[in-house]
Amino acid sequence: MAGPMISRGNGSGGRRGRGYRPMAEINVTPFVDVMLVLLIVFMVTAPLLTVGVPLDLPQTDAQSISDPEEPLVVSVQRDGRLYVQETEVAIDNLVPRLIAVTDANPEATIFVRGDRELVYGRVMEVLGRVSAAGFTRVSLVAEQPAAAQ
Repeated sequence: MAGPMISRGNGSGGRRGRGYRPMAEINVTPFVDVMLVLLIVFMVTAPLLTVGVPLDLPQTDAQSISDPEEPLVVSVQRDGRLYVQETEVAIDNLVPRLIAVTDANPEATIFVRGDRELVYGRVMEVLGRVSAAGFTRVSLVAEQPAAAQ
């Protein structure tokens, strides 16, 4: 009959050479932590990104907008005359001129400059026509205030 089995070795029960076994589970805790932080950051910043056209009002201490492209400048003089760059344009010809100059690129940067004494409605009329034409990067231009002496 069979006799008792005698185990020889280090007492590991026949598991020689098996020391460390890597854990086959994924630790998702750091991933969840990062996702929660990103969720909070996006929840805080999303309402700030819904602001419309960036505006620089006359005599402001706001920083200048730096753009690597040369912007297209639309100027409105005190008497209401309208210029694209240095060329005088009628209000009805403004949109076709902008489309021609920008090659119908709605991402073109357009700066609107208006005289300080100009009626606010005239500037809004120009902005409305430019926006209605599909241009999305429209800004008002202002001067930095003179330093107090």
